[in-house]
Amino acid sequence: MKNFEELGISKNYVKGLNDLNIFIPTEIQNKVIPILINANTDLVGQAQTGTGKTAAYGLPLLHKVDAGQNKVQGLILCPTRELGQQIAKQLFKFTKYSAKIFTEAVYGGAPIERQLNALKRPTHIVVATPGRLIDLVKREAVDLSHVKTVILDEADEMLSMGFKAELDEILAYTSSAENKWLFSATMPHGIKQIVNQHMSPNATRIEVSAKNVVNKNIEHQYLLCEERDKLHVLIQFLKREGTNRGVIFCRTKVVAKKLALQLAAKNMTVGAIHGDLMQKERDKVMRAFKNESSRLLVATDLAARGLDIEALSFVVHYQLPDKDEYYTHRSGRTARAGKQGISLCLVTTPEMKQLRFYERSLNISFQQIRLEE
Repeated sequence: MKNFEELGISKNYVKGLNDLNIFIPTEIQNKVIPILINANTDLVGQAQTGTGKTAAYGLPLLHKVDAGQNKVQGLILCPTRELGQQIAKQLFKFTKYSAKIFTEAVYGGAPIERQLNALKRPTHIVVATPGRLIDLVKREAVDLSHVKTVILDEADEMLSMGFKAELDEILAYTSSAENKWLFSATMPHGIKQIVNQHMSPNATRIEVSAKNVVNKNIEHQYLLCEERDKLHVLIQFLKREGTNRGVIFCRTKVVAKKLALQLAAKNMTVGAIHGDLMQKERDKVMRAFKNESSRLLVATDLAARGLDIEALSFVVHYQLPDKDEYYTHRSGRTARAGKQGISLCLVTTPEMKQLRFYERSLNISFQQIRLEE
């Protein structure tokens, strides 16, 4: 096992990592950092959420930025506002002991004026959602002509949100970039098209197996019940958990809205985030949850991208997710920073085969639990 310094990361960044209790590189960091830090290259990385991708590409990017040049030199594209804010925050923390490299996060759903003003300050790295970035380029608020490194994070999510045309447009603006790094959990046809069209045919390809991803401090449990009994069973579980806090995941926004109302009717403090919310409403729900004035959050998968919440005791899968990497992503909301956590699936008998599939593909095992009436 190598440490970060042996991978080529400078001492000042290692100090910043140590402050964040990051000492041992993850599998993707081990594989990717030496390649990205030592040369200019194109790279395609297949890795799930929760593998440590931000540091895997963020640290080499910081090494490539010249802090003395007040130009945008790095561009990170990502699917959601929350993920963008989280990436920018992490890069800021990595640079605690080094020359100041300024990162600005820009995204849709927020007033553009504030972002226009922010971009007038010295900015070395822009983290952006694709639609908002194109808007800003058209207003000549951001100049991409000096960008040396372009990173697509969670590329498959950007595709599933309908950003293919925007990604093609941005990659055409930045075609002279010396480094293009793409990270995706899955490799659908649209991603392969992007790779073939915009990246070098000699791009390095790295894959990290999902088996090493799932946090070992999470207990994976399931409760067998009829579909019609799920609400009753969930309420029993929540009562048993007392004041513990958690996120309840639904597959659709219709179910998420309905479930939040049903829980509120049982006098539980609960917020819901889903695709139909205005950004202002979404921020309000997240503030209430972060400052602990609400105990529960009901969320859909896309809405929960990039959520970074401390001290959650459990996640409940009220509906199983569409994709197995979403299971990893959902479960990863609990048991953070070395704590224990529960990931509970409410399943009907036909859904049991889905759990068996997770056990094989993610290398985990589920334990059946029963609630006392």
